[in-house]
Amino acid sequence: MRWSVHCTLSLILASGIDTPARTGAWSRNGRRCLWAAIMAVWLFSAVAGLSVLSRFDNAPGIGANAPARWPADSVLARTPGQPTLVLLAHPQCSCTGASLDELGEALARARTRPKTYVLFLKPEGFSTGWEQTDSWRIAAALPGVTAVRDDSGREAIRFGAATSGQTLLYDADGTLLFSGGITAARGHAGDNAGRSELVSLLNRGQSARAGTLNPGQSGHDATSVFGCPLFGI
Repeated sequence: MRWSVHCTLSLILASGIDTPARTGAWSRNGRRCLWAAIMAVWLFSAVAGLSVLSRFDNAPGIGANAPARWPADSVLARTPGQPTLVLLAHPQCSCTGASLDELGEALARARTRPKTYVLFLKPEGFSTGWEQTDSWRIAAALPGVTAVRDDSGREAIRFGAATSGQTLLYDADGTLLFSGGITAARGHAGDNAGRSELVSLLNRGQSARAGTLNPGQSGHDATSVFGCPLFGI
């Protein structure tokens, strides 16, 4: 505001004055005003940009409408007497790395090791190997994890998943225990409700945060999932 008033007064006082000294003074004031205006525009743009990024990072994707029982037509094999964990990922999504970091952390803390799959979407019409990005290699390197190509998203559709990072835990009998994300925001690794819940279910078979999570449609525990859409990008 001080610069705005100063600039306005400078322009008013300089109007009609054509002496060299005063013309030079007006020119100096004009330059100051120009730089002040540029800085104000830059600051406004920076704040607006950060606000947009913050809203994007904290905006959850569409949660899965996962079946309450393991889908009978799934091509994924379950191991009798062992829970099954499935994470669905888009190989080109920049948020996938954080979900894989959290998956590795959850498995490292789990006393009960689930049979674990990471499904990477490969849309129809894309060449073989398109899905084998750095995210694929990171997932495949995790102990006990099997990376699987999901042609045309058939498995994602069977599991009702719509967002990269969607994580599903089924117990040894094939009943859905957990459906949600295991990051606190898009592309952000670190402590979060989803990972804590997943570890608790694997270690104790019960919720770590009873009453604090959003109940799923079929009675399972659910958290928000943060990531890119699986379909349409």
